[in-house]
Amino acid sequence: MNARRVTVAVAAAGICSFSLLYAPQPLLPQLAAEFGLDPGAASLAVSMGTGGLAAAVVPIAVLSEIVGKRPVVIVSVLASALLGLVLPFAPSYEVLLVLRVLQGIAIAGFPGVAAAYLTEVLGRAGVAGAVGAMIAGNTVGGMLGRLVAGGVTERLGWHGALAVVGGIGLLCALLTVATLPRVPRASRRDREGAGGVGEATESLGSKLRAVLSGFRVGLRRPVLWAQYGVALLAMGSFVALYNAAGFRLTGDPLNLSPAVASLVFLCYAMGSVSSATAGRLVARYGRMRCLLMSLALTAVGAAATVWGSLAVVIAGFVVFTGGFFAAHAVANGWAAAEAPTQARASASGLYTLAYYLGSSVGGTVGSIVYGYAGWTWLVGTVAVWLGCAAAGVVLLARRHASETV
Repeated sequence: MNARRVTVAVAAAGICSFSLLYAPQPLLPQLAAEFGLDPGAASLAVSMGTGGLAAAVVPIAVLSEIVGKRPVVIVSVLASALLGLVLPFAPSYEVLLVLRVLQGIAIAGFPGVAAAYLTEVLGRAGVAGAVGAMIAGNTVGGMLGRLVAGGVTERLGWHGALAVVGGIGLLCALLTVATLPRVPRASRRDREGAGGVGEATESLGSKLRAVLSGFRVGLRRPVLWAQYGVALLAMGSFVALYNAAGFRLTGDPLNLSPAVASLVFLCYAMGSVSSATAGRLVARYGRMRCLLMSLALTAVGAAATVWGSLAVVIAGFVVFTGGFFAAHAVANGWAAAEAPTQARASASGLYTLAYYLGSSVGGTVGSIVYGYAGWTWLVGTVAVWLGCAAAGVVLLARRHASETV
């Protein structure tokens, strides 16, 4: 098996999926002006996509155990890219939102299945490098979709911006289809058993029972609930601030052009640095201390964006972004480490569900707060959410520690 080919395929799939998922975010002011919307209603263009993903990620992961993981990934990238090309032709905002829900459901096939597919194709020993490429593709895709859409909207309008990102998504999807290898026959035989259809069916039934059992275990441990809470509240805070960032940067007193305002998404590059740094610091200072510090940095960065100075606002977004990705890295790793072996996949699925549910609900609620009360109240709301996440970590992690003594 050519590991480089696998790496190219999953990186392309990550760029496709996440460039399409978040492309509308820098276009929210233009969508609001076009359809006469307030910021809360405009934010649904993002939230409906992430909400569709959140609703579908677990069912699709279970479905992949029946139909196979490679077909799910291929259908995911192709369907999401084709929907991306249809979006610019939506005749109304309501149709646009329906298409975004469908696109989110389509996108769910990649993050819900990719890691398990890589393990089947490369084995546990060879999966680390490909997972790194997948995460890099996800990050690059999220940043690329936002930058491209925001950069071309002045010339092409929001229709043209979404069409350009849709074209990029389709090219990446076709690259994935051309390079994504099939699962080796030996792996399929190991998965299905050597006794034919009967044993394969029995094995499938056992796997589904194991999945359900894993979900029950993943919902019983207080320390895992703490990490789901971080995923929900921190991601909600993150998307809420970035949903309103276009309104904040293009309005008074900063008055930037949409293309220049979209450059704020370059702050995402800080996430790669901070998440890697947090991973190294956990071994030295412990998970709880690193997670609480990361959440505190996220809140401090959000507070800095209240200032009227552009330099301070951008510095605030840099700190805010770095703090969030560090918290996400620590919480995600903590959930994986604390989950029992039979519940690791389920804990990962529940964490992903909470993460995108936070993106959908928190992003919309935050935009409503901004539309009615302004940026300062939005930052205050975000600070409360982050404080609740930190309190949950302290209370539930300590409860877990006392129960295991």
